[in-house]
Amino acid sequence: MKNLFLILIVIFSIFISLNLYAQEINPGDGIRISFLDIEEVITGDYYILPNGFINLPVIGGLNTSNRDFKEIKSEIESRYDSLYKDPHLSVNALFRINILGAVANPGFYYVSDYEKFTAILAFAGGTTAAADLEGITLIRNFESIEIDVEDIIREGSSATDFGLQSGDQVFVPRNWWADNATLLSFIFATTTLALTVYVLFFQ
Repeated sequence: MKNLFLILIVIFSIFISLNLYAQEINPGDGIRISFLDIEEVITGDYYILPNGFINLPVIGGLNTSNRDFKEIKSEIESRYDSLYKDPHLSVNALFRINILGAVANPGFYYVSDYEKFTAILAFAGGTTAAADLEGITLIRNFESIEIDVEDIIREGSSATDFGLQSGDQVFVPRNWWADNATLLSFIFATTTLALTVYVLFFQ
C-alpha cells in the first residue's frame, strides 16, 4: 500500500511537470513552416485566427484550441508526411510577445520558440545604453518572473528553454544611474561650487 502511494505521487509529479512545460499557442500567435525540398510555396509564417483555426497550404485548416504545441506540431508533420515522401520539414511556434522598457523600438513582436535571448532583444532594436540588463524580467498575467539573463545568454538557451510563453512581456528596466544622472550632476555641481567658494573666501 505504501509503495502504491509512492508510485501515485511520482506519476502525479510527472503529470504536473509535463503540464508546466507544455507550450500553448493562442489566437494571434503563429506557426512557421519550412520545407527544404518541396517546390510548392509552403514555407512561410501562418497565423491563428480568432476562432482558433489556422489555414495551412495544401493540408487546409487545423484547430489549435485547447491543444499544446507539441500535439499540433505532430499533426502538421503527420499530415504533410502523408502527402510527401520524407519531407525535410521544420515546424516552429511563433509567440506574440511585448518587449518593453529600455530598448530602441518597444512593441509587439513574433518570436519563434528556437530564438536565443539576444535575438529576441534584437527584434526591438537591442537595448539602450541606459538598460539594466541584470534587472530584466518576464511579466506574465501581471506577475513578474525573474530570469537570470547572464546564465541564459551564456548557455545559449532558446525561448523554449527559459520558458517564454505566448503573451509574455519582456521588460528591460533603466539603470538607476541613468535615471538619476541629472540629479547626480546637480549634486556634483553644487558640491564643486561650495568647495570653490570655501577655498576662495575662507582659506
